[in-house]
Amino acid sequence: MRSTSTSVMTGLIFTFALVLTGSLLTAVLLSFTSLRESSLPYFTYVINVLGLLVGGFITGRKCGGRGWYYGGITGLFYFLFVILIGYLGLDTPLSLKTLFYLIGAFMLSAVGGMFGVNTGSRRR
Repeated sequence: MRSTSTSVMTGLIFTFALVLTGSLLTAVLLSFTSLRESSLPYFTYVINVLGLLVGGFITGRKCGGRGWYYGGITGLFYFLFVILIGYLGLDTPLSLKTLFYLIGAFMLSAVGGMFGVNTGSRRR
């Protein structure tokens, strides 16, 4: 059983790697296909959902226990990072919608963490 901070950090790294890869793939699709920019929000949501689920999964698998909790923390840290970039870099205001995104990020990563705990190897 690894330390929880290492597990959460590993989950965050996987989340960021998946989101970065998905974003680059979306940019290539936008550049070289007839895909319209109006469909970009759908791709963004799907990429973030998959990133949060996988990041929570990895965290739960590495923690070995309380997957919902540590997976949820992974989602919270990811959300805070994204909000920090949006608020400081793009001057995006905080609103009630932001709270729903926070809850969604926590829940998605928590679900990923629950699945991850159940697939991890158990030492007895």
